[in-house]
Amino acid sequence: MNSIRKFLFKELDICGQHLSISRPWQQMIESRGYSKVVQQLFGELSALAIILANGMKHKGKITMQLQGGGAISLLLVEVSDDLKIRGMVKVSGVIDEHDNFGRILGKGKIVATLYNAQTKRNFQSLVSINSKGLIQTFEDYFSQSDQLASKIWILSNQDNLSAMLVQKMPDSKQNSQQDWDRILLLANTITHAELCELPAQSLLHKLFHEEVVTLFEKDTIEYECQQDREKFEKIIFNLGEKDARDLLKEHGEIAIHNEICNAHLFFDESDLDKIFSN
Repeated sequence: MNSIRKFLFKELDICGQHLSISRPWQQMIESRGYSKVVQQLFGELSALAIILANGMKHKGKITMQLQGGGAISLLLVEVSDDLKIRGMVKVSGVIDEHDNFGRILGKGKIVATLYNAQTKRNFQSLVSINSKGLIQTFEDYFSQSDQLASKIWILSNQDNLSAMLVQKMPDSKQNSQQDWDRILLLANTITHAELCELPAQSLLHKLFHEEVVTLFEKDTIEYECQQDREKFEKIIFNLGEKDARDLLKEHGEIAIHNEICNAHLFFDESDLDKIFSN
């Protein structure tokens, strides 16, 4: 179930998305040692970034980044237009499961950057953080920036990241508050087990079996974290040849940690000869 699927209550002008990923999520958190609280927040931002990236009309990517003064100093997720995802969390303090949201993330905003590969331009927007959490933050964001009433459910564990979004469509002529309240009432009966375990079709039938729901084809999500070796070669070049060769002589190799991919890149004498050959 490594996919995201859109759905539509056509008679009500209410739409939604269902997300369920296993292997890509496992790769995102593998060997990271994130606590349960950190993992849930990372999962929430990852799910929200995927939802925003789903249906991009041009080549590019969405980057969601939060740099705060709390116990989590950096929360970063990138999703490309073809739904390839990567991300990381930096924790600079001890986090207790009972800590409030403000202490964990501190004060600040989430920077959402949309990169258009065709025009090679970035468009940024700031998302004000709601002290109640990331989910409430983005429900507010959709409501205030797009004038779209929205409700989001997100849950993660070691094996799976799942989410569901329901949202009023813009410029609806037939959507009533009563319809919206009914859909929310039904959607709020969802359990953690149902959100994590049921595929989209089964979940929507269980929640909305008396409604007319159109479920669209799935889009596949993959984890991809390119090593971008050239970027790290530039770091070594900027270090200077003498310092680089002294470092190599001292340690036998130069190892650089690629934090976002949680991997090490290693450079030997032949690599340095290539870097400093020009």
